[in-house]
Amino acid sequence: MLGMSLPDPSNAAVPAVEDAELLSLLRLHLVNGIGPRHSQLLLDHFGSAEGVLAASIAQLEEVSGIGTKIALSIAASKLGRDAEQELDEVQKLGVKLLRRGAADYPNGIERISDPPLLLYCQGDIVRQDELAVAIVGSRRCTVYGKQQAEKFATMLARAGVTIISGLARGIDAAAHQGALAGGGRTIAVMGTGLAEIYPPEHRELAAQVAAHGALLTEFKLHQTPHAGHFPQRNRIISGLSVAVVVIEAGRSSGALHTARHAMEQGREVLAVPGRIDSLASEGCHDLIRDGVTLVRHVDDILAAIGPLTKPISAASDGSETVHSLRELSLNEIERHILNLIGADPTLQDEIISSSLLEPPQVIATLTVLEMKRLIRRQPGGFFIRSPW
Repeated sequence: MLGMSLPDPSNAAVPAVEDAELLSLLRLHLVNGIGPRHSQLLLDHFGSAEGVLAASIAQLEEVSGIGTKIALSIAASKLGRDAEQELDEVQKLGVKLLRRGAADYPNGIERISDPPLLLYCQGDIVRQDELAVAIVGSRRCTVYGKQQAEKFATMLARAGVTIISGLARGIDAAAHQGALAGGGRTIAVMGTGLAEIYPPEHRELAAQVAAHGALLTEFKLHQTPHAGHFPQRNRIISGLSVAVVVIEAGRSSGALHTARHAMEQGREVLAVPGRIDSLASEGCHDLIRDGVTLVRHVDDILAAIGPLTKPISAASDGSETVHSLRELSLNEIERHILNLIGADPTLQDEIISSSLLEPPQVIATLTVLEMKRLIRRQPGGFFIRSPW
């Protein structure tokens, strides 16, 4: 068991209709042999999970890829109480079930190929997590690799970037620990169920991640480790991220699967070089040779995720304009001050006057924005917004 509970009172009472559909979705999700693609084909054909479960075996077999064996399994799922037991334990553990298409389902995963029908979430996924970088690499990392993963995760976390990884030994654990050390947010995408933390020595780390981000998985609560599930979860790691940083990956490393998923999903891929004769970094060196961005310091990562194609509105009334994904991590006062500064030089006194805040608070906020490389100080007490 997790040994932790993060109850969400807002989920305590679920409307009957919604609860019935959620239970049907969970029942379908628990059927062996049905993956995200088949689940979506069934939902598209019958309109809802309840419609799928009400269908006859002959009707189920009309759906592409659904043979007699799977159709019989779907029919049998209506007779047992596995879904009811799963839902009961989910609620006792304070776990959220995120439905595809719902408002709390992560946008990044919604857009990938074959997104999961349901996600189990321990902790919280917030708007800030849309600015996330995955750090992945070898389980059998060197001291150098661990140091680099921790360093980059800490520096990115301090810049307001959420760190995504897979809770595995080695680089993954170092990335989560670095994010926590930097006072930031981190999300672990697991290849097991939330009640089966793997590796078991990472139980305490998992609890810390859930308290400062989230544990996320598409697998049922008591799903134990299975070799095929870890490569499968890698598409979610990359899908949650705007960029994937690979540190110490050999040529057979699972981290390269994450890099390939990232490329297919249109995410940025970066690699940290190792010693030229290091077998542990051969996969990274191959990626760099093939054209991915070489990482020397954190600015290389921030530059890669920096500018948006075009500014976007971060408020419904259009009062806040976001030029860089990094701006999504700012607090209310920082965003307010930043939106008083444009591409043309603005005098500090004008910023203070327009802000309607106390001068010391404005000056301190300007310093923070400058440290985050969102504005630049110009001679004569002027500030301009950074172009990236």
